[in-house]
Formats: sequence, structure tokens, C-alpha cells
Amino acid sequence: MNETLPRLQGRRVLITGTSSGIGEALAERCLELGARVAGLDIRPAADALHRRLHHTGRADIADRSAARAAVCAAAEALGGLDAVVNAAGVSISAPFAQTSDAQWDRALDVNLSGPFVVLQAALPWLAQSAHASVVNVSSGVAVQPLAGRSAYAASKGGLLAMTKVMAMELAPGIRVNAVLPGAVDTPMVRNVFSGAALDRVVERYALKRLGRAGEIADAIVFLLSDESSFMTGSTLVVDGGRLFH
Repeated sequence: MNETLPRLQGRRVLITGTSSGIGEALAERCLELGARVAGLDIRPAADALHRRLHHTGRADIADRSAARAAVCAAAEALGGLDAVVNAAGVSISAPFAQTSDAQWDRALDVNLSGPFVVLQAALPWLAQSAHASVVNVSSGVAVQPLAGRSAYAASKGGLLAMTKVMAMELAPGIRVNAVLPGAVDTPMVRNVFSGAALDRVVERYALKRLGRAGEIADAIVFLLSDESSFMTGSTLVVDGGRLFH
């Protein structure tokens, strides 16, 4: 690796979920490191980020035809793709017996089917890259579920399993890895937990705090870069110590 150049210099990166949270932090970090970045989200990115992105797409990744069209538009705007990061997601919290059909479907449609559609659409461009890397943002609940999170855990567990199968099938040309964040201080987490409930979440972590979106972004950057060139099918846990705590 040429140490005089930024770590992602010239890489063409598509990131879903760039309007907030991990996706937003990752887009900022990739731009700082020299990448050309396309963002895809149901909502527009913040103005400051929107102006810096090389392409922005508006689509709900649960809408399969819209998601496929948005991926194609992004790849054409960037002149190809070297990386895809599935950071878009929804957080559903409800007891199993009270989980509605709509909640279940929304969790699976966005957190599992969405990445499936995005990555299928991106494959023709990734196959032409010498540095093809895919990162799926799963969750610690994929391997250590929590009560009240059946739909969310099922969707993120499915994404982790799909990551491993994709790594088998797409090697050696395309690397596919997963990041498992713990609770991160994002609008999505704050919308689900607050007050005493948030304090109980923090107590599960050895580091006794929420993660920061930038910390997860840095882990994803590692998986996108040549520094992780011998990693595929891996699960990178960034959770402040919950899984062993």
C-alpha cells in the first residue's frame, strides 16, 4: 500500500443509510480518506454531507425495483463500484407476542431483503473491481439476542448468515465481511431507548457507554481497505464488550 496516499484514494464506494448515524459517519470518513462516495437513503443526507457526496440516491431499499435502479444510477455516476456498505436499517422493539405483521415485515424488508437486493444489483460492477469489498452492518443481537427484539434479531441474524454464504460464493474476487456494533449513540437508538431503559442498556457493556458512530465507521473503513485484504466471511465485533460481558 502506498503510504503517501489516503487509505481509500480513488475507491468508488456506495453506502446505504447516509442520512444519519453510522452511514453518515462512514460517508464522511470515506470522503476524508480519498474515496468517491455515493449515498443511498430514503431521506436526504445533511446539507453539508450532501454537497460533498459524488452522487446521492433517494430510495427505500425495501422497494426492490427502486433500490435496484438507485444502485445502477450510483454505479454509473461513480464509473463503477469498488465497495458497498449496507448501513441502512430499522430498529424494531416489541415483545414477540405483540409484534405486528407490519413490524415483522418492515424489519425483514429493510434489514435483510434490502441488502440482498442492493448487493445483487451491485455485483456486475463489483466483479470488475480489483479491490471489491462488501461490508454488511449487522448487530450484536445477531449472536446474543435480547428480549423484545425478535424481529430485529431475526433480520440481523439473517444478514450475518447471508454474509458468510456470500463470502463463500463471491471469493476470490469479492470480499464480504460483517460488522457487529453494539448500541451506538445514534437517532435510531435514541428513538428506541431513553431514560432508565437506556441506562440499563449501557450497563450491559464492559466499557459502560454507548458507542460512537465514528468508531463503527473506522472499523468498516478497515474492512474496505487493503489492510484487511486477507479477510472474508469475518465478523468484526465492535460492541464495547457486551458479547463477553
